[in-house]
Amino acid sequence: MLRGLAPKLILSLTAIVLVVEGGFAWVNARIQERQLLAEQVLRADELSDTIRSATWHAMLADQRETAYQVMRTIGRQEGVGKVRFMNKQGTVTFSTGPDTGHMVDITAEACDVCHAAGEPLVRVTAPSRVRHYRDEKGARLLAMITPIYNEPACSDAGCHAHPADRTVLGVLDLALPLDRVDDEVAGIRWRAALTAVVSGALLLVFAVFFTRRFVGRPVRELIGATRQVAEMDLERPVIVHSRDELGELGGAFDRMRERLLAARREIQEFTRSLEEKVAERTKELAATRENLERAERLASLGRLCASVAHEVNNPLTGVLNFSRLLRRILTDEGVPAERRREFRDYLEQVIAEASRAGRIVTDLLVFSRGQRAVPSPGDLNQIVRQSVAALGPRLADLGVKAILDLDESLSPVPIDGPRIQQVLANLVGNAAEAKPKSGRVRVSTAIGEGGTTAVLEVSDDGQGIRPEHLPRIFEPFFTTKDVGQGTGLGLAVVYGIVETHGGKIDVRSVPGEGTTFTVRLPVTPGGSVAR
Repeated sequence: MLRGLAPKLILSLTAIVLVVEGGFAWVNARIQERQLLAEQVLRADELSDTIRSATWHAMLADQRETAYQVMRTIGRQEGVGKVRFMNKQGTVTFSTGPDTGHMVDITAEACDVCHAAGEPLVRVTAPSRVRHYRDEKGARLLAMITPIYNEPACSDAGCHAHPADRTVLGVLDLALPLDRVDDEVAGIRWRAALTAVVSGALLLVFAVFFTRRFVGRPVRELIGATRQVAEMDLERPVIVHSRDELGELGGAFDRMRERLLAARREIQEFTRSLEEKVAERTKELAATRENLERAERLASLGRLCASVAHEVNNPLTGVLNFSRLLRRILTDEGVPAERRREFRDYLEQVIAEASRAGRIVTDLLVFSRGQRAVPSPGDLNQIVRQSVAALGPRLADLGVKAILDLDESLSPVPIDGPRIQQVLANLVGNAAEAKPKSGRVRVSTAIGEGGTTAVLEVSDDGQGIRPEHLPRIFEPFFTTKDVGQGTGLGLAVVYGIVETHGGKIDVRSVPGEGTTFTVRLPVTPGGSVAR
């Protein structure tokens, strides 16, 4: 509530008025109090002169009871507190109070006016003769002392002549109560406080009306307009009912709203146009991409057909050539005895070339089918042993021995056994054909880091693979073997089988030192491994 502009303005104005009114009231009360006290001083001085004049003749005739009676009469008047008379020695010779006959201490407040300097003063001014004090009941009093000087008539009187060198014969002490003054001052203060409160209340009412009418409503309208613009509601105009600076601010804010609205419409129009262009370009790109994909498929199909035709044509050409040779050897009577051995060699060549063409077609079928593996928990070590045992005759023909380094702690791995055997057949066969220097191919299994993979490695110390060939060894029909020695589909098939198992295959090779193929298979069904 107090964080609003209007409450702050109202409280500030009210506080200022109360402070100013209070200050003026306090100053006015002080001035009036001083005026009333001055009037009391003047009254005390006049009463003192009256008492002195009224008792002059009685005192001159030494009729003290008469003088004291005059003092009693004056002391009974309203507004007079106490009248007493002290002689030169400080003895109270008369008092309307109970202190008649008492000795006054010259250090007391009543005597301090004349005796403060050590030596008694003879002449003192009227303001200096005034003092304020409180009696035993706590009432405030204004007292005035009036010296009774030794006049020639007193020093010449025969009844009680005073020495002529005595200047002061005694002191008249008159006390006036200040109840009326205090009451009037209290009334002045009360009226000032009431005036301040009434003025503050009127100002508060006026300030509330003023701020609500000329400040609060325009400010609320501006706040509402700000929220409206912040929520991007730019259609409604900003209206501020004020003709002052707040009205001008509202007008400027409305002009800003109109510019924002125009800018938003331009952006929307530009966005719509851009979306249409993007849609049109997207459609064109889709058509272009479709054409490119069709062209790429045709090109891939063309390359595949060319590769297949090339790979199959080589053994077929051999079969055709050897068949022609066989036809030349064969006569109506059969095969001449002297050429039967040659006929048999040519026939073996025909069989070899036909078998090679069959292998190409078989590998191509396996590669093209891309069948997903159907894994089940299996013993990878046992599959390695079976695969190497099946390759025994071929390895023996090549003069290569397989060395197994199997981790017997390897738990069952979800694998498709026959397809993993095909992977081992290709990898071990390629390693054996790499002509290892030691005549050995090493096959190992192990548990991968973290226990999440099973690792299968096939390594040799043969001639290795040249660095420029490494990126292409898994491409279909790519081979580094001599013509007629391979189809170029073996490693492509291996790569596909490993991928269908959710695994990865890596190759490390150093020319002249050997090659290592590393296969990582996940140990959980459906798992995957990072390369």
